[in-house]
Amino acid sequence: MNRFNPHLPRLPRLPLAAFRRRALLRAVFVLLLAGSAFLVLQLLTDERQRLQRAYEAGFRGQLDVLAERLRHPSGQLALRNAGRPADTAQGSVPLRLPFGAIDFDDPAKAERAVEMSGCSQRHADGSEACIAVGQRASAGAFVYAVVRLQAGPLLGRAPGQTALDEVHRAQVLLTHAGQRQRWLAPLELLSERRGQLAGFATDADALDPRARPDRDFRGWLWQEPACVQDGDDPATCARRTLLTLRVPVAAWREAARAGAAWPPADLPQLRVAVQLLGPDPQTGLLFDSLRASASPAPSVGDLAANLQAGELLTVFAAQGETPIARVQGPAPAGQAAYPWLTRLIRRLPAARLEGPLQAEATLPSGHRLRLEGDLKSVDRTLSATATRYASYFGGLAGAIALAWLIVEIGLLRRMAQLTRRANALTLQLQRAPDQLPPLDVDDLKGRDELGILAGTLSELLARAREHLRGEQLRAHQEREQWQAVGHEIMSPLQSLLALHGADDDTSRRYLLRMQAALNLLYGQASVGEAMTQAQVQRERLDLADFLRQVAANAPYAGIEGVVAEGCDAPCEVYADALKLEDALTHLLTNAQRYRLPGTPIVLHLLAGAETAQVEVHNQGPTIDPARLDTLFELGAGDAEGPTHRGQGLFIARGYLAKMGGTIEVRNAADGVVFTLRLPRP
Repeated sequence: MNRFNPHLPRLPRLPLAAFRRRALLRAVFVLLLAGSAFLVLQLLTDERQRLQRAYEAGFRGQLDVLAERLRHPSGQLALRNAGRPADTAQGSVPLRLPFGAIDFDDPAKAERAVEMSGCSQRHADGSEACIAVGQRASAGAFVYAVVRLQAGPLLGRAPGQTALDEVHRAQVLLTHAGQRQRWLAPLELLSERRGQLAGFATDADALDPRARPDRDFRGWLWQEPACVQDGDDPATCARRTLLTLRVPVAAWREAARAGAAWPPADLPQLRVAVQLLGPDPQTGLLFDSLRASASPAPSVGDLAANLQAGELLTVFAAQGETPIARVQGPAPAGQAAYPWLTRLIRRLPAARLEGPLQAEATLPSGHRLRLEGDLKSVDRTLSATATRYASYFGGLAGAIALAWLIVEIGLLRRMAQLTRRANALTLQLQRAPDQLPPLDVDDLKGRDELGILAGTLSELLARAREHLRGEQLRAHQEREQWQAVGHEIMSPLQSLLALHGADDDTSRRYLLRMQAALNLLYGQASVGEAMTQAQVQRERLDLADFLRQVAANAPYAGIEGVVAEGCDAPCEVYADALKLEDALTHLLTNAQRYRLPGTPIVLHLLAGAETAQVEVHNQGPTIDPARLDTLFELGAGDAEGPTHRGQGLFIARGYLAKMGGTIEVRNAADGVVFTLRLPRP
């Protein structure tokens, strides 16, 4: 029997056609889940391929950036001082300069050399010092010191004065091969803001009247006219002061004269300490290079900031295969990622390289660079990003599954039960047309559409059963009535047949006919029974036509008002058109950012015999002169925002250099002018 309705037999199996709509609906949900998963996998695959291509392209450019930094004098300084011993209590080992010597007699040249090489070490009080040796053996017998600090009015030594407590003086301590030498250099003023330092080799704090200065020890002390703080008393205010020294090393002097190789093997054993003493007893020590708060000297390790996670930079010496420095990129960030998601991403198809990802470059100094990349960092980054969005996909899949579950339990299952019960009722009616079993749908009733339909069917069947029961009762009453009537008629009819029993009686024939009709009517029970993812190619280029095209295409890049001048006649140069356009785009974008509204940006071409010059001029605020020398350095830009990294001018200079050209910047009367020079055929 049926467990839902004891009056119905066991529910039969439905034909396949009855499951067609339900199968289609379930297939839609399956395809929706599968399509969502496939879409996510395709997006991950496309993103992995894109990130990997971007990483490989950036990896090649990364080595060029590192090589460019190491070609700079500051980079050469770091290369030459790789493996330099740490400072001790006796002093610091002089840095090896990337050029011959420091012109200590000229303050501007001395400061320019320090700025260019980046050898200056900053102290906590704001003072800076560069203690170094030259590159040539002829200048190698000296140690150069350039110190920038703030000091009060200068007090010099009077002629014949031996007590030095009330004058400015420099003190230099040299420790070499176990021997210690002390230099005392009092200030001898030549003017109010300038003085010379004569060095005396002595261990005393006062001079011997018979002492004579060493002619190889030379030094200068300069002060700027303006006070550091505006409004201070000019007679007592602090001013920016520059100290330059050239200190001889006796052991190296003889070796230099004999033509010994440079640098000397005992350079790491030399320790130098420089101090500047003043007349004020409370602040007598104006500068001391022995202070432990000095910033570290430039090193190759500073390049770690330019490396990505997992990358390794190896620097080899000019001769030999022994690495002089290894710079490891930062450790992979501890980004949260599901391990199973990381394994899945690594199995996605992507362009794979044969062997490890690495590139090499050779510097003009002979040093070789080898950069090794880590493609797994792309997978880690993508895995961390995908992990953050995994909850959204999980929510989407969960919503689809929940909708499927609701439809399956709340609709399809109830529809299947109603269909099977209706089918069983149909079969029962076919077997017993005069019976109408009840349809139990109490568990399917509800306020939704299917519940209303089940309730309506149940009510209709109940009314049909009542009507059928009434019809059956009425038919039964009619049958009984007809039976009674037939019985009452049959009895007198039998009597009449007895009276007219003769065969030749004419009435008997009619009576027999009435009896036959009455038997037929009496024997009937009822009258109504029966129904669902940077190389540069230099070639001849007409610069005049190229500039006209750049000016014409500038509005499509959002830069209006670009004018090309001096481009009437052809002007051929050696250049890479794509790289040159990239460099000009950086300059035009920079000019667009700072020009006065409504003013043009002028591209002016000047053709020379050997070079062609392009001036990019915009009207607007000028650049701080102090920033002109560093404007093309990496990260020197001042624009804010996530798209401004301060690398546009640096890239422009790099492209121009690779094409054999140069780029400069200067302030004009009404704005700024960038000048590009390219070689002509």
